[in-house]
Amino acid sequence: MFFPKVPALENGKREDESMMMMEKGEWDNGTSLLEFLLLGSGNVPSLQAPLFLLSLIIYLVTIIVNILIVVLLVAEQHLHTPMYFFLGNLSSLETCYSSTILPQLLASFLTGNRTISAHGCMAQFYAFGSFVTTECYLLTAMSYDRYLAICQPLLDASLMTWNICLQMAAASWLTGLGFSSVVTVFLSQLQFCGHREIDHFFCDFIPLLELTCSNTRLITAIAFALCFLSIVFSFVFTLASYVCIIAAILRVPSSMGRQKAFSTCSSHLIIVTVFYGTLFIVYMMRRTAPLRQLNKMLSSFYTRLTPLVNPLACTLRNREIREALRTGLRKALTSTQSSW
Repeated sequence: MFFPKVPALENGKREDESMMMMEKGEWDNGTSLLEFLLLGSGNVPSLQAPLFLLSLIIYLVTIIVNILIVVLLVAEQHLHTPMYFFLGNLSSLETCYSSTILPQLLASFLTGNRTISAHGCMAQFYAFGSFVTTECYLLTAMSYDRYLAICQPLLDASLMTWNICLQMAAASWLTGLGFSSVVTVFLSQLQFCGHREIDHFFCDFIPLLELTCSNTRLITAIAFALCFLSIVFSFVFTLASYVCIIAAILRVPSSMGRQKAFSTCSSHLIIVTVFYGTLFIVYMMRRTAPLRQLNKMLSSFYTRLTPLVNPLACTLRNREIREALRTGLRKALTSTQSSW
């Protein structure tokens, strides 16, 4: 649910096409049309098998790693802290996030059928918008937790109780679901006429607006307002938190202390940089013809690779999680050998 400028119709082509469809009686109102065609990366048969295998590997690794992190954080008692609680929420979110787009994409590679029903398209957009918005607020909550731990350590225990953590996580999920519901309801009321090809590999906001013949001022204004509240606000808050964190770390007298303090938030900083960096580039880039392929490539990065990069960044750079993972694997191997 992101909303830069919608490209203007070029040379009246869309209007002429729509008029031709009206004359033939092939006009569809709202989401009553049966299906959309997702153009994706184009109809190149020689690339279908490699793209299918690559996407399948990414999806399976993403699901396995994120579920493993959630199980590990639940099983290990010493990891029951606010930082790891939010990390568990983020891993759960990434599992749902990747499952919104990749299964349908894998099916299209396997069968060659790139169509998606109107209701399926709206459901995909709703889920995608919900999870992206939720991730924005979860990252904000995580940055606030790191700010308290480093800049206000004496207040950390009293301000980040389990009740507050649960409330912040619940608010993140409910806000994502609510904001996406509003945009999806308005989007489903638009008229889509004639042209049914979505120049993308999933149902995103701007490609869908390019197909409508309805007035989009209201939905664009609503979407922009919600986008500001979710993305811009959370980004500014997270950025301000890390400015304070970095300033506090630089005031630590010993290099060992600075390194230890920075290691506790470096993985989250990587996640924030990757997530917001690709997000802003994709949705602030104009969808002109020369940039469409680049836009789709960057969209592919944050929809397929970001759910995989995030947990790996956390596990590879976090000593406690690595130790807990080694302990868990040793216990699993021991129990397996004893059962034999």
